[in-house]
Amino acid sequence: MKNNDISSFFETEVETGLFVLRLKNDSEEVLKKEYPVNQDVIQFHFCLKGQTNFIFNDGNYTFQVREDHSMLLYNPQKALPIDVELSSDTWMVSVLISITKFHSLFSSDADHISFLSPENKTRKYYDNLPFSSPIAVVLSQILQAKVHDSMKSLYFKGKVYELLSLYFNKNEDPSIEQCPFLVDEENVQKIRNAKKIILERMTDPPSLEQLAIEIGLSLKKLKDGFKQLYGDTVFSYLLDHKMNEARRMLDSQKYNVNEVGLRLGYSTGSHFIAAFKKKYGTTPKKYLGSVSS
Repeated sequence: MKNNDISSFFETEVETGLFVLRLKNDSEEVLKKEYPVNQDVIQFHFCLKGQTNFIFNDGNYTFQVREDHSMLLYNPQKALPIDVELSSDTWMVSVLISITKFHSLFSSDADHISFLSPENKTRKYYDNLPFSSPIAVVLSQILQAKVHDSMKSLYFKGKVYELLSLYFNKNEDPSIEQCPFLVDEENVQKIRNAKKIILERMTDPPSLEQLAIEIGLSLKKLKDGFKQLYGDTVFSYLLDHKMNEARRMLDSQKYNVNEVGLRLGYSTGSHFIAAFKKKYGTTPKKYLGSVSS
């Protein structure tokens, strides 16, 4: 497991033969990640944000998975280890499941899943498709999960099973009640637009009421939809972003504490210092001193 405020990688074994990988790259650099995968494993990769490039055959072939798209990989003849590059500002969720475990999840009459059939069990299979808004919500819940370690496997098991059922249910109704606030792609785009607005105007963000009017959603749908998609309230998400920006600016050693606070829209230095200390457990001045030493 690797984790910091700029990038993170979490591996969770849900149960035997079933793993979830969560990757976030919030830095300005490309994040490279390698992970071994056996040839009896089906891989599902979902790019929730940004862009990923998968590298195969020692760099001789690359495959791009764009935002809101997924890739399914299965090749029983050859191991396909994960070798991926996450562009700046990219989030990805991967589900790795053994073919034995995968077969056990479905009844024998699941003929709409083509590679489950006996005649295809030795054939390789891949798919690259956009995913639906309900899937985007489940992926966000997986990526943003804040559950106690003792409950993590149970939580992810439920979410992964839900994810797979949505993925293979080709006749799904996008207005199903499990997703009351994000019932279609239009609302998902409105919520994403809200995130874009607050980040672009982070020094003087609109109020929630103004933001709701600007994106064309009710206040309730904005608040509930943002929490579903990004795992946090609008202004908690903005505060985390501002604190990450503060740390980057201090790391660069180009700005003093007062300059950082002003650039992030804090009217007084004390407000900035209090927010920074709450996030990182130390004052920006002490943090800057540790960077400079």
